[in-house]
Amino acid sequence: MRIGLFTPVVAQPRGSSPWERTAGVDDLAVIAAAADRLGYHHLTCCEHVAVPDAVARSRGGTYWDPLATFGFLAARTDRITFVTQVLVLGYHHPLEIAKRYGTLDLVTGGRLVLGVGVGSLREEFDLLGAEFDDRGAIADDAMSALRASLGRSAPVYSGPHFRFDGIRVEPHALRTDVPLWVGGRSTRSLRRALTLGDGWVPFGLSHERLAAMLAGHTVPPGFDLVLEAREVLDPLGDPSACMAALASTRDAGATIATVTVRAESAAHYCDQLARLTEVGRDVGVVFD
Repeated sequence: MRIGLFTPVVAQPRGSSPWERTAGVDDLAVIAAAADRLGYHHLTCCEHVAVPDAVARSRGGTYWDPLATFGFLAARTDRITFVTQVLVLGYHHPLEIAKRYGTLDLVTGGRLVLGVGVGSLREEFDLLGAEFDDRGAIADDAMSALRASLGRSAPVYSGPHFRFDGIRVEPHALRTDVPLWVGGRSTRSLRRALTLGDGWVPFGLSHERLAAMLAGHTVPPGFDLVLEAREVLDPLGDPSACMAALASTRDAGATIATVTVRAESAAHYCDQLARLTEVGRDVGVVFD
């Protein structure tokens, strides 16, 4: 199992650490460089364009833009992967994603994973003029269109919602097989991941529920099950609890775990990352 990080600062849901509210790009760069140096698998950044005030009061209102954030961090790291967790497919034309994030894949030397989802915030869909009720079918077609577009200068596709031919996309992704991870917690999201994606990123589900959902499906070779550790990790303060959380995530079948790390400052966060590599190796976690 590998470990990635729910990047601090870039998303601040309700209950996030107080230090994050005043942290800036310099803090973020220090953390990303430390994670890169220590061999963590990935950093995340999720997408919200504009969160209604009523929703922000319960879910938080700070969400950095993934493309700008990862572009900044790409220049300060060498090997860590950048994961959109998640990019809402209904907000974009597939060619927009192929061009913008394909360019990111190119400039990072192939360090992009597109974590995608159908979205759930109707108010944001309405604000952007995006279709909400049919968003699942649109997302399926968008993923197929992305498969036909990423890493290609002359993509061709014809589906129920998207069609294009006779066009150029330059520059484009370094790879035609940019991994697509599907976020979600429903059986439909799992089916979408198994049929159209390279990994599934469930959230808010117990490990027991995950096992039951996966039991009826054949998981293809190389498919990533990306699970969140159920506890906030404090490797310096409570290494035993940290080990137990990682072991539980591993035993649930995770090929990659994404973790939240407790910290009081950017410097403390980096110290926690260093200790986490020691704790993680004791339960078989791989750091490259």
